[in-house]
Amino acid sequence: MKPGVLCIIMFASLTAMAQRDSLPYAAFPPAPDHYGAGTVVARLLDGLGFRYYWATEGLRPIDLTFKPSPEARTSQETLGHIYSLSTMIINAVGGKEIPPGQTFEELRKATLENIKKASTIIAGYSDADMENLKVAFGEKTLPFWNMINGPISDCLWHTGQVVSFRRSSGNPFSNKVEVFLGIIMN
Repeated sequence: MKPGVLCIIMFASLTAMAQRDSLPYAAFPPAPDHYGAGTVVARLLDGLGFRYYWATEGLRPIDLTFKPSPEARTSQETLGHIYSLSTMIINAVGGKEIPPGQTFEELRKATLENIKKASTIIAGYSDADMENLKVAFGEKTLPFWNMINGPISDCLWHTGQVVSFRRSSGNPFSNKVEVFLGIIMN
């Protein structure tokens, strides 16, 4: 192998590792020290972030363009939808969304950062804060329950689709990821 090619491969590997370390949810964060409405929802968001991180880790161009049928979304389109749902979540808890760039990597990073920021904000909410938290939806104002059964659950649903799509395109989800325990097995 030519030295220049070897240098390019090593640089690309180091860049990928640096990006992995800079993104939230490569590892599951520690559990809060108490149960409360805010910490439970934050932990739900952390579970979403961890699953999303690993569902999207190592996606190839062929995975991003895969769709199971002509009328379905591609994985890339599904990821765009998950990003838009993450903006609804961050906006509902009083944060400001991270705008995505044009590439898959930038979209992935923005989505993960939105989820992490929302989790951090809501973890600090008291039970009373959660009770009073309302969500604007068009002309309606709804309780936060609708955020749980709406965008948060929808993000989990679509993250599962990405896992299924990547398996169908020949790039299965890592068997080293243990979502129940929130660990990466060696």
